[in-house]
Amino acid sequence: MAEFDFVFVKSSYSGGDAGQECVEVARNIPGTVAVRDSKVAGGPVVVVAPSAWAAFAVYVGQRTSRASH
Repeated sequence: MAEFDFVFVKSSYSGGDAGQECVEVARNIPGTVAVRDSKVAGGPVVVVAPSAWAAFAVYVGQRTSRASH
């Protein structure tokens, strides 16, 4: 498998200063979105298509907005 130099970023919603309740996302490689657990930076990375990530983000956003009402 090819090795990529992903540049991961963490959401500003990542659980405050501890930042232990989040995933990190890398979008610097064209055609891919890489996701990993922020607690295990050296752990596995899941790579998905940008369209799949966009659909997931919409779904989570809808679920979150329903839960807050």
